[in-house]
Amino acid sequence: QVQLVESGGGLVQAGDSLRLSCATSGRPFSGFSMGWFRQAPGKEREFVAAINRIASNTYYANSVKGRFTISRDNAKNTLYLQMNSLKPEDTAVYYCAASRFSEPYSSRGNYHYWGQGTQVTVSS
Repeated sequence: QVQLVESGGGLVQAGDSLRLSCATSGRPFSGFSMGWFRQAPGKEREFVAAINRIASNTYYANSVKGRFTISRDNAKNTLYLQMNSLKPEDTAVYYCAASRFSEPYSSRGNYHYWGQGTQVTVSS
């Protein structure tokens, strides 16, 4: 089992930045590939970014490429999502997720553990 707790969400204006964190506990963090997903009201949960176990590969949704950066600190058991140039359409609940696979890509079905989410609201 892995427990995931997101933090860092909030209300910001368009163009601002936020950094989300996902603290993990339980099984060794370095044994999981990790991802960020988001869900806006009335929409399905969608892929945002993913990173493999040793941070040698990262993947991004086209909608956030160039603005968001996923990273991890295996010594601190923590996943991050740096979000720059935020837009109102980035408003959503953001979830971190852990996968036992080495390369989880964007498929929700590849993730085995989920956090409770943190709200990000971007005002225009």
